[in-house]
Amino acid sequence: MGKILVTGAAGQIGSELVVALREKHGEENVIATDILLKAVERVLPSGPNEQVDVTEIRKLQEAIGTWGVTTIYHLAAILSAAGEKNPQTAWDVNMKGLQNILELSRELGVKRVYWPSSIAVFGPGIPRVKTPQDVPLVPTTMYGITKAAGELLCNYYHQRYGVDVRSIRYPGIISNKVPPHGGTTDYAVDMFYQAILKKRYTCFVREDTVLPMMYMPDAIRATLMLMDASPKSVTYHMGHNLAGLSFSAGELAREIKKHIPGFTCEFVPDFRQKIADSWPESVDDSVARRDWGWKPKYNLATMTEDMIKELGARAKQGKLAA
Repeated sequence: MGKILVTGAAGQIGSELVVALREKHGEENVIATDILLKAVERVLPSGPNEQVDVTEIRKLQEAIGTWGVTTIYHLAAILSAAGEKNPQTAWDVNMKGLQNILELSRELGVKRVYWPSSIAVFGPGIPRVKTPQDVPLVPTTMYGITKAAGELLCNYYHQRYGVDVRSIRYPGIISNKVPPHGGTTDYAVDMFYQAILKKRYTCFVREDTVLPMMYMPDAIRATLMLMDASPKSVTYHMGHNLAGLSFSAGELAREIKKHIPGFTCEFVPDFRQKIADSWPESVDDSVARRDWGWKPKYNLATMTEDMIKELGARAKQGKLAA
């Protein structure tokens, strides 16, 4: 069996995806890499870990060759809000990193590549409710621009060179394992942390802001389902729309208050509101459902209940910090 390489493994998705991959394929077969070695060693102490900067193609080439990698999950990226603070860095990391991965996969015969896209590819002028799979992509952030360009690049490498690259347009991801990492949809994660730690939260989007979201267990399951699907059933090699649940910031606050009665939330929009307003409220994921049988398991109530149970248990042990 060939090895699996994960870049950006210390991030929100990577830190949980690596655990799932190691449970499925064996700890020794999944190499977790990140530009911050101490971070990946802290969150993923079992299995092989390595420091890799995805913008350095020689280091990537060495890791792929040394480990005999046949599958890559390329998660390393600068996210939306962080990308707006330093757009040049976002472009360099997101685009150069992806091109390096695709080119090395072509040269070295990597059998399958996963690269996450995002709802950030969408922009003004599209239907915001049940956004279709194929609409003009006019993103308004550097993060979204790199994801839209990345989708085209992935499709090019598939059409031109036959690289089996697969992708999901992730909605906002809510995790009980990793604190927020600088994304616009991370208000939802932060709200849970602050509700448990302080029983109050100042939200950086409006109360009526609705965005597509997904609980991390569903996101991990969807990713594995897509990568396990037969090549014949994967008809789309840009980003698959993926729906989980959609709710407003106010609805989330009220759902949390059912479990934490003293919780209060103030809504003070900042620059991230403009980003949120350019994204869909919900997406049409019929292609993913047709191609590889996608269907979410969690709704707002079950996700909230599980988040508070998990974070609450860590808080009692003194292990929760945001």
